Amino acid sequence: MSKAYDLVAIGTGTAAAVAASRCREAGWRVAVIDHLPFGGTCALRGCDPKKVLVGVAEAVEDARRLQGKGVVTDQLAISWSDLIAYKRTFTEPTPEMMERSFKAQGIDPYHGRARFTGHHSVAVEEDVLEAHYILIASGAVPAHLGIEGEEHLTTSTEFLELPSLPKRIVMVGGGYIAAEFSHIAASAGAQVTVLQRGPRMLPAFDATLVDWLTEKSRQIGIDVQLNVQVLGVRKSSGGLSVRAAHDGALITIEADLVVHAAGRIPELEPLDLAKGGVETEKGRLKLNEYLQSVSNPAVYAAGDAASRGPPLTPVAAHDAKVVAANMVHGNTVKPNYVGVPSAAFTIPPIATVGLSEQQARDRKLRFRVKVEKASEWYTARRVAEPTYGYKVLIEEGSDQILGASLVGPHADEVINLFGFAIRNGLGAAALKDAIFAYPTGASDIGYML
Repeated sequence: MSKAYDLVAIGTGTAAAVAASRCREAGWRVAVIDHLPFGGTCALRGCDPKKVLVGVAEAVEDARRLQGKGVVTDQLAISWSDLIAYKRTFTEPTPEMMERSFKAQGIDPYHGRARFTGHHSVAVEEDVLEAHYILIASGAVPAHLGIEGEEHLTTSTEFLELPSLPKRIVMVGGGYIAAEFSHIAASAGAQVTVLQRGPRMLPAFDATLVDWLTEKSRQIGIDVQLNVQVLGVRKSSGGLSVRAAHDGALITIEADLVVHAAGRIPELEPLDLAKGGVETEKGRLKLNEYLQSVSNPAVYAAGDAASRGPPLTPVAAHDAKVVAANMVHGNTVKPNYVGVPSAAFTIPPIATVGLSEQQARDRKLRFRVKVEKASEWYTARRVAEPTYGYKVLIEEGSDQILGASLVGPHADEVINLFGFAIRNGLGAAALKDAIFAYPTGASDIGYML
């Protein structure tokens, strides 16, 4: 059966939902398609459920650090089954709620795998949807690693549904997933090993601050191994056996669970893009500066599928507003990723915004660096957290904040103020002159500039 629409959005996450709503507000006939439960990665399989787990782990770690300082921690522990049940109170209502929301707006929902059948058409199950525009907002999936026994790896989605937490866990990779999940699992009592191919974890963050966080990770019992190449995973009598190479030597680590934490890529392969005349390059959509396909002007992309800005939910929403405006009014709006903060919700969190020190040097900018491990500052001492520090880059002459990196209590919140300053061109003097509530994490900003 064929149906006609102005817009068909592939996906029901943040990018698809925002774009679909905006186009519907413009009077368009709109449909959304998803082969997974409605809601997308952030609400169901990423940010939101992960942060629920982090919140409980933070509470436990806070209590442990404050033991003997007013807190008694006898029998303090995480009940994993109760934690997952609590997490489901956030995720389980979402698909039905999202579908109701789409229908209430007059947006037609379709369940199934979308695939292109032409430049202006996609098929889902038995339906063929003809559209003036098609938005690819299909999200991302774990990258293919090409190692023996890859099928034995547990995805981040599966980790968030574990009915019980295995005792021995290996994280393959060292990015957001590995950093955050290792802290959650260690707080819940698991023995965690992180195998990172590169020289440090969290390569998107400042190296100095990552080193401080890595030290903290090891202090809480996480075995962080760097410059390790995972070769394969096999079933063994005791569970799983991970084979890897480190400094020319072969090592073997026994585990009950091995988690894929080595990156995600846009989920494009099932879409049959060739039939839609949508070109790709190295696994990425070829897009112009308006997030429009260079080979098929009827197709736009947003969020992880577009893979233009940082892989963050607020970026997906920003992309969606850009493509909606361009589809409705013509190509006039370009995405702006200046001053977009990013945080890894480790314990404590680490956050960054703007240029890194290396990026600033590569651009041959003249700037001063203020960096300090501030373990003795009140913000850290109050909660007995020794891992606290910052690095801020300020351009000489203009006094503009080029970049900021924070690790420690409230870093995930305070970084937003630096992001606001960078995005709006506020100089360091203006931010330093601000009066913040005291004592708060934000009240430390003046000492960081």
